[in-house]
Amino acid sequence: MILIEDKIISDDVVVEQFVCNLNACKGACCWEGDYGAPLEENEKLTLEKIYGDVKPFLTEEGIKAIEEQGVFTYYKKEKEYGTPLIHKLACAYMTKDENGIAQCGIEQAHKAGKTDFRKPISCHLYPIRIKKYDGFEAVNYDSWDICSAACELGKQLKMPVYQFVKDALIRKYGEEFYKALEEAAKLHEEG
Repeated sequence: MILIEDKIISDDVVVEQFVCNLNACKGACCWEGDYGAPLEENEKLTLEKIYGDVKPFLTEEGIKAIEEQGVFTYYKKEKEYGTPLIHKLACAYMTKDENGIAQCGIEQAHKAGKTDFRKPISCHLYPIRIKKYDGFEAVNYDSWDICSAACELGKQLKMPVYQFVKDALIRKYGEEFYKALEEAAKLHEEG
């Protein structure tokens, strides 16, 4: 494990290799699983604020799910808030492109200049998942069989997980944190 500030980072974050291969998985992480994308407290308020700007980028089913459940949902089992789901499957903010690859409606609105909010940080960080505890955060690599093609591509390109999600880690924790993680990864590699 690596300790930076109040974050405990799993060795897998620097050892495992990963690059999303959307042509293989079609973005299955957006419609597989038991609950929506985890949300931070400030993201709940942001989703309420930007929903009108994001709505034109969503599917009819997604809009219906959001209007029935709200822009976010509380998941009792996980004890956290997340994005609502369509029929307990796909994220309500998910759309698909012409090739059937999942896209984020929030991110599409961002790319179109309709909002400054890119997408939930949990989506941006994936395959990293963060769990908050009293006094620290655990930063873990979420290994999932639907991402096997991403693991293969990561190995082929020799891309560690932390490098794949560099922008997201900087967005979440800042440049100094990322630089410290890079240094720790080099030390880890050297043994």
